[in-house]
Amino acid sequence: QVQLVESGGGLVQAGGSLSLSCAASGSIFSIAAMHWDRQAPGKQRELVAGITSSSSTNYADSVKGRFTISRDNAKNTVYLQMNSLKPEDTAIYYCKALWLGAYGSPYELWGQGTQVTVSS
Repeated sequence: QVQLVESGGGLVQAGGSLSLSCAASGSIFSIAAMHWDRQAPGKQRELVAGITSSSSTNYADSVKGRFTISRDNAKNTVYLQMNSLKPEDTAIYYCKALWLGAYGSPYELWGQGTQVTVSS
């Protein structure tokens, strides 16, 4: 049974930093692309950052230069370092794993989410 467990959210003042972690149980982590998505109240969920199994990364324009996604395959963990936080970064942040099964079928799995609140 694969599970994703996020941690590290909280309350921070604008301009501050937070680091999120997402630990994966199960055997899929090393082959999975990992995303951090977020959903603010009244808004659709959006991609924040992604990292492939070979550690290629991509970012939403709104977080480029401020957020950094990384992964440690030995620890089955993906991280999101968030610097220069803004009130508009306030949202629930979700970790997501995407991988292909034995016959090429796509799978995805979400974590439970962690709240990030940035005060002005």
